[in-house]
This record gives sequence, C-alpha cells and structure tokens, in this order.
Amino acid sequence: MAEPYAMPSASHLHPTSAPGTVPDNGREKRPWQTRLPFASSLLPDSHQESDEMLTARAPSRWSVNFFRGMIDDIKRRAPCYWSDWKDAWDYRVVPATVYIILPALAFSLDMFEKTASSFGVNEVLLASVLGSVVFSIFACQPLVIVGVTGPITVFNYTVYDIITPRGTNYFAFMCWIGLWSMVMHWGLAITNACNALTYVTRFSCDIFGFYVAFIYLQKGIQVLTRQWTSGEPAAYLSITVALLVLGAAYLCGVIGGSTLFQRYVRKFIEDYGTPLTIIFFTGFVHIGRMQGVELETLPTSKAFFPTQDRGWFIHFWNIDVGDVFVAIPFAILLTILFYFDHNVSALIAQGTEFPLRKPAGFHWDIFLLGLTTGIAGLLGIPFPNGLIPQAPFHTNALCVTRQVTDESETGAEKGHTTRVVDHVVEQRVSNLAQGLLTLGTMSGPLLIVLHLIPQGVLAGLFFVMGVQALEGNGITSKMVYLAKDRSLTAASHPLSRVQRKGAIWYFVALELFGFGATFAITQTIAAIGFPVIILLLIPVRTFLLPKYFTREELSILDGPTASPFTMESVGGNYGEQVSDLHGGTNANERAGSSERRDEDDSTERGEGAGKLAGEDNYELQQQQRGAGGLSHRSHSRTAR
Repeated sequence: MAEPYAMPSASHLHPTSAPGTVPDNGREKRPWQTRLPFASSLLPDSHQESDEMLTARAPSRWSVNFFRGMIDDIKRRAPCYWSDWKDAWDYRVVPATVYIILPALAFSLDMFEKTASSFGVNEVLLASVLGSVVFSIFACQPLVIVGVTGPITVFNYTVYDIITPRGTNYFAFMCWIGLWSMVMHWGLAITNACNALTYVTRFSCDIFGFYVAFIYLQKGIQVLTRQWTSGEPAAYLSITVALLVLGAAYLCGVIGGSTLFQRYVRKFIEDYGTPLTIIFFTGFVHIGRMQGVELETLPTSKAFFPTQDRGWFIHFWNIDVGDVFVAIPFAILLTILFYFDHNVSALIAQGTEFPLRKPAGFHWDIFLLGLTTGIAGLLGIPFPNGLIPQAPFHTNALCVTRQVTDESETGAEKGHTTRVVDHVVEQRVSNLAQGLLTLGTMSGPLLIVLHLIPQGVLAGLFFVMGVQALEGNGITSKMVYLAKDRSLTAASHPLSRVQRKGAIWYFVALELFGFGATFAITQTIAAIGFPVIILLLIPVRTFLLPKYFTREELSILDGPTASPFTMESVGGNYGEQVSDLHGGTNANERAGSSERRDEDDSTERGEGAGKLAGEDNYELQQQQRGAGGLSHRSHSRTAR
C-alpha cells in the first residue's frame, strides 16, 4: 500500500490544528484545509509535527530535489481548481477585469517609439493575451496579472539600441533570448529555486515597486516631451489633458475611500472612474477650439497583424551562429529580472493585507512563465510577466468588505463603524476575461477606436499608475510619517514603537539609495544590467541590515511580504518561528473556518456573500496600518 503523501522538508510549515478549528477524527489539518472544507476529503494527512518545530525555525534553504516544488504546488492547488471557476460568480469580478486592460495601451506607445515600430499595439496586446490565457487556466495563482510592464520595456529598447547598430536581426535575436530564458526558467523551476523567495521581504519589494512607479512617471513625461514636434498648441493641450486625467482619476479614488454619497455610488466611481476618465478625455479634446488642434494619437496597425510587414512566426534561424550565443548573457539578465519581478508581483498580490484562503504555487508558475517567454520570442512579441502595480490592484478589486465596529475609537467616537476586508474572490475568470477582451481590441473596429486616444491621455494614464504605485508603497508611507508633526502623530502608530528614531531615517535612506542605484543605471547604456542591482537587494537585507538594526527594529520597519500560508510553497518566511504560523495567521485561518454571517451587513452591489474573517482580521489590519508600508492606502480603499 502506498505511503500517504507528505510535504518535503523545505516546506515543513504545517502547524497543528489552527486555533478555533476542530481536528477531523483526530487528524491534523493543513492550513489550506481549514480554508477549504472540501480539501480534507481530497488531500491525505500530513505528518505529525514535532515539539522542536515550535522553537525558532532554521532558515529554509532549497535542496535539489528535482521537480518536487512543482509537484507539491500542483497537489496543493488542484483540489481548488473547480472552485476557482465556480467562485467567480461575484460582481467584484467585473471591475477587476475592466481596469487591467488600460496599461497595455500605454506601454505599446512607449515601445513603438523606442524600437522603431518593432513593437506596436498589436504586439503588446497579444503579449497580454498570451499571459492572461495561460496563467488564468494553468497557473497555481491566477490572481497575478501577467502582461507587459515598465522594466521589460526598458529591457527591450536597450537590447534594440545595442544590437541593431551591429546589423543583427532584432526579432531573431530577441527570439533566441526568449528561448534561452525559457530553458533557464525551467531549470529554476525544476531545481526548486523559488525557495529563495523565503528571503524576500518588504525591503526589496518596496524598492522595486518605488522604481517601477518612477518608470511610469518617467514614461508619461517622455510621451509629453514628444508632443512638441506637433507644435506648441498640441504640446500644451497634451500637458493639460494629461494633468486633468491624473486629477480626475485620483479624485475618483479619493471619493471611493471617503464617506460621500451612498456606498454603491462610491464603489461605482472607484471601480470605473479611471476607464470613464480615459473615455471622457478622449472626446474632450474635440470640444470647441480644441478641435482645431492636431494631436498625436495612439498609432495602430492592421487588425490581428504585426505592426511591421512580417508574419507572426519569427525565423529564428536567420541569424549568425555567434549571435545565438551572444544572446545567452542577455537571457541570463532577463531571467534574473523575471525571477524577481514576477515573484515580487505574486508576493504583493498575495500580501498580508489580503485574507487569501487558497494556496499559492511559485515553482509551477515560474515554469509557466518560462513557457510564455519562449512562445513570446517565437511570435516576436514582448515577453510578458507579473505586473506591478496591476497585480495587487487586481487582488484589491476582488476584495469583499464588511462593516465592523472600530474598537480603536474612544470617547464620543466610540462605536463608530468601519469596513474591513472580509475575503477575496479567488477565481480565474477575471484574468481570463481580461485576456479575451484584450484579444477583442485587436479587431478592426476597436483598433479604430483605440487610434482616437490622444497620446496626452495615455501620458495621464502613466501618471495615474505611477501615483497609485507611489501612494501604496512602503517607502512613501515611511517618508510621510517622518514628515508629520510629532505632536499630531498618534502614539499608537507602529513606527512610533521604534526606540531609535534615527533608525527610521537610516532605513529609508538605504531604501532610497537602492532605488537611486536601480533608476540611475537604467538611464545609461548599462541599463541592461539593472536586474542584477535588483537581485542584490535580497542579500543586502538578509545579511547586512541585521548588523546595523536590531531584530525589533526590523520587525517594525520591514516584514514578510506575504503570509506564512502563502509562503508554504517556498518553505516559509526567513527566520520565522512556527509559532508565528499560529499567531500571525489566526485571522486568515478563522477567515476560512468561520461560518458566521453578518445579518446587519446587507449584501450590496459588488459584494458577494462569503465567509467572514472575524474581528481578529480587523485587528490584524489595524496592526499593519502604517508599519513599513504593510497596509497600502490603495489597497485599503476597498475597506471603507
């Protein structure tokens, strides 16, 4: 008789029965079994945990147990596959689908200009379709949005600037980069290399997110500077429209997080404010005297055809043999970038502020990313990967909230209610629908509509994404805290618990230095090497920062990006105690096991019925608020 399946040593993070749950027939439940009642009948028992596991856990390192990580990921997620489709019967799926389509259009404009029309709207849209369809159907974590983002645009046009002067076929060279990188991704997946994510904390994620935010802002400025070629009236009108788009979209977010109007009105404005802003200002420039100003618009091409006169399949053999091997170091840099960028996107999309109930699978997903990278190379389209900030925005849009009493209020304000995240609609339909809708935009009629969008509006969209990314970044939250009047800062603020106030300044300075080094190198011909700078942030945080900051300071200034439940796939968070699994995720554990329903909180438009997280979930969010950026304002808007 076959032995029951047990997790490998790299993932020994299964606590005994979570508080508030009752073991079934004396058997212990895995963390995801407490969230998924049906999982207990599909998954075999785990081994018994020893008492020694309650002491400090040694840092988790991966051992080369080939394919083990991918196999474990699939076994954990497979029981949830049917519910991933069934749970999509929720209104939150609609707004989560609509917004994500827009950023791809902005990046298509940037690469069209920087690569001499090598990549245009159709190439970027097809890359988004490829990532969405593959990851929505086959990924272990379908919440992660995969498409074309800022760092890969920098990589693409930097390779173009290096290769084309040599007379090398750009598309064939990029194809070989994709094929080599595919092999490297598969090597990482097979050897369980994603277990190194145990060392990734908010420190490196915040720096990378800060860098991506400034890339968005820089792209918006670059789009506006190109408008001067059309004359001063066009340039000034484009600048005005871009700022109006930013102001209007930001105002929609502010209204969504306020107490104005009825809740269903606020939610509608928050969910659809940005798309409606783009539509409005596309027509706004044709009103009155503005109609006579010739504005540059989004360049498009023939429906379902590449921008240049070529086919969709790249003749990768039309290249010198030497250039095939020259592509290897470029592929290494691309693999480093995607290893960090995609996994960080996945971590932030599954952050501690989201009470997720279904397991992740980093090893299998990095294998899929390698597959899409190779296919993208063969098709001659940009390489898709996890998107920041779209991935966490997608998860945030799927949050269902409920109303609870704010226990932190005192005096006259006592009894005031607030909204907290109850659960997340974890499903695959929004990602797939986004891909199918994007495919539809490649049709002739919709390309004509897209061609009407002024470039100034797309510049404003870049600004919107950049500001939203900055607003929800941990570095920004620390800088805001440092700028506050001390006499008006609540003593309960998490950063107020840092004894050495200089430690906050030093930590922020180190984060800004890391951002500055990454951003500076991307402004030079050495921009192709910026993934190395990003990767070095991990050992700096793990091995150097503990020499200058105490454990208590780091626990406040920094912290795990995702919960222990999410990190089971890679062996947990570095230096974490197993007792943290009991104390740190009780809210999440109770989120899946609680059967209580809030009768007073009527189901409103955009909120499906779901299991409640309990007051402990609210307390957990209160503790995270303001501590090292663990609670992003852009994420917490839904909780109002």
